Amino acid sequence: MLRPARLLPLALLWLLHGPVLAEPLLEISLKGLDGELEKNALAWLGAPPETPQERLLSIVSIEQDLERSLQALGYYNSEIEVEIQRTEPVWQARVVVDPGEPVRVRHISVQFKGGVTQDEVFDQLLSEMPFSRGDVLHHGEFDTFRSRVLALGLRRGYFDGVLTLSRVEVEPLGGTADIFLHYDSGERYLFGSLDYDHEQIMSPLLEPLRNFQAGDYYDQAKLQQFQSALQRTGYFSSVLVRPETEIAENTIVPISLVLFPAERHRFNVGVGFSTDTEERFSVTWRTPRVNRYGHRQETRLQYSRINPSGRFTYTIPLKHPLDDVLQLSARLEDNEFGDLDSRQQELGVRRETSRGGWVRGLSLRGLNESWRLLGEDKENSYLLPGVSFSRRDRTGSAVNPRGGFGQVYQIEAGGEDLGSDIDLLRATANFRVIATPLHPHRFVGKLDLGAALVADGDEDELAPSLGYFAGGSQSIRGYGYQSIGNEIEITDEKGVEKSLVVGGTRLLVASLEYQYAFTDAWRGAVFVDGGDAFDEGNFDMNVGAGFGIHYVTAVGAIRLEIANPVTEDDPKWRFHLAVGAEF
Repeated sequence: MLRPARLLPLALLWLLHGPVLAEPLLEISLKGLDGELEKNALAWLGAPPETPQERLLSIVSIEQDLERSLQALGYYNSEIEVEIQRTEPVWQARVVVDPGEPVRVRHISVQFKGGVTQDEVFDQLLSEMPFSRGDVLHHGEFDTFRSRVLALGLRRGYFDGVLTLSRVEVEPLGGTADIFLHYDSGERYLFGSLDYDHEQIMSPLLEPLRNFQAGDYYDQAKLQQFQSALQRTGYFSSVLVRPETEIAENTIVPISLVLFPAERHRFNVGVGFSTDTEERFSVTWRTPRVNRYGHRQETRLQYSRINPSGRFTYTIPLKHPLDDVLQLSARLEDNEFGDLDSRQQELGVRRETSRGGWVRGLSLRGLNESWRLLGEDKENSYLLPGVSFSRRDRTGSAVNPRGGFGQVYQIEAGGEDLGSDIDLLRATANFRVIATPLHPHRFVGKLDLGAALVADGDEDELAPSLGYFAGGSQSIRGYGYQSIGNEIEITDEKGVEKSLVVGGTRLLVASLEYQYAFTDAWRGAVFVDGGDAFDEGNFDMNVGAGFGIHYVTAVGAIRLEIANPVTEDDPKWRFHLAVGAEF
């Protein structure tokens, strides 16, 4: 007798390999069919039998199953020959099929009655009817079209709609079929009152999101858009919008809105490492809805040796909780710009509006920044009004788009008479493009442009964060984080000449990347980046090139990339690790 301890491995081995090693009890060879006819026939025959009893039932039903599979595609005059060889342990079924001539559609009677006769959406549905006179009869296409008629009626508010006639009459000997589909929609229902808990959300906050009013024609698509807009506010964990058809009267259907509030506070903790900022630790605290007015806040603290920072943002909805908001912000940050160590303190206010795919921002920020240059401590203050425009268009997944084009434009200005220590005009433009002309080939391109205009002699008074630097995982890969910029030559106290990177008043960086998808999740990449951060007239091309491997996840691609500065005399490989979409 085997002990239980020995039986367990044997049982696991049987579970893992038993179904794979088991031979079928019946093998069917099918001749005479191909394409869709063969595919449908095999689907009707189903999986091989697993017991002798199932095998006997399969043999009895082979001819009937094949006839039904052929009739579903319009072949009613088939001839089927089945030969069975009962040789143990595996029986053989040899099937030869002559599908014959197909049945073709002779007459079509598709009629709509009621409110749909004035509905353009149903006119469009009629134009997409999948069958016409002379076509081979396809029962699946008829069933699908009938289902589309009924489903569209419900989505458009024809809750009393019925099929008064739905039939396909087939004359196998004559090889013809007549199709009848008559639909009486009745009257189209109207939106009634919207019922919701006013303690959950105030009417001035909800009404801008509402895209229908009482008395409008019912349209389920509008309810779905309304639900999606409420969900995107982040105020609620879930949103249910439901037509109360059971209590509808006189073709008026009330709408109920059930809101489940989101968690009062959310905390996210992140730990990571990159060659740019080395190890980093972050904590983010979000309050999706501070009060009934829809205010929200986000506080983010991030520590790394190179770039510790903290930022607080308080958002107030104005005319629309998604498309028109006021943001109040405060920021503290230490950063390394080339050979400059900078400390920034900033207060800002920004109004952001969205319309027609464009996001417009009007901003005002007060920046105090201190840094050290050539042994001298500097500190300047700036009051910078600004305007920005941005747009993103994409196809496919948000985290892994097949194509897209993004553009961002921003202008800021400051003056000595308007609260800044120097006169300043700063403009930037960023472009991103993704294209997949033919899967699995994918291309990603980037272009960053910038210019900071200051009076002659004031270049040294331009704070590092307002100048331009390049290099790093989001710029020219192969170079260190913000290591490229305008350079000045100095002689230290020991008489040694040194070159310091202090940033530039101009920026030009471009990148081109080719990606090849090995699977849906894995792809390889090769890339080249080039450009410079420089003062006017001193452009010096810096080129980095490399390769990488990407793993696509639900939050975007995890990208491990290796690059070196090919324009350096002694190039060194640098590793970059990033998570998220390129767009």
